[in-house]
Amino acid sequence: MSSRSPDAKAPDPARRSDRSRRAILDAALSLVSEVGYNKLTIEAIAARAGVGKQTIYRWWPSKAAVLLDASLALADDAKEEVEGDWTGIPDTGDLAADLKLVLRATVDQFNDEKYEAPMRALTAAGATDPELSARFTEQLLRPQLALYEERLRAAREAGGLAADVDLGLTVEMLVGPLTYRWLMGTAPLTHAFADELVDRVLGGVAGVSKVTEA
Repeated sequence: MSSRSPDAKAPDPARRSDRSRRAILDAALSLVSEVGYNKLTIEAIAARAGVGKQTIYRWWPSKAAVLLDASLALADDAKEEVEGDWTGIPDTGDLAADLKLVLRATVDQFNDEKYEAPMRALTAAGATDPELSARFTEQLLRPQLALYEERLRAAREAGGLAADVDLGLTVEMLVGPLTYRWLMGTAPLTHAFADELVDRVLGGVAGVSKVTEA
């Protein structure tokens, strides 16, 4: 005969699964920062998260897939930490200032070990795993790049950019050098570098020296 009180609620499997899933993602993020991607194992993630190895394999096929979902969760957490509602890149009417604000925040993330370790790991893993690379691009990179395009489109419609400017190319001109410097370590990644990128790129695509929208 069960000793459970008639008023007691049965355990919620969905809630338990959510807790286990989050524990696994957090474990993957902390371990990749501690030991690096090459030494990261499913066994270690399971031990840190306090779950069985088969629990992880039930949801993910590989450590890279775990890390990708962990990075997506980390990106969501970063949005929630932003004061006010997250609506993407701000539109104050000053395109250069808005882009500098966001690129400076990107610099801070790239220089933060919490973000740097998983991003480097995913970049390396994606080079040899086409399926992972496609998911990484589609779920993490493309939505972020779309925010830049949206802001640039608004600037173009306001007359702040040349009417025929290629928005996608302009986004790549902004974030490409930033990512290259971070990935290759060719020079320090600084706010000053981010500001210079914005000024140089907008100076070219605006067709005029003044890049503030009317």
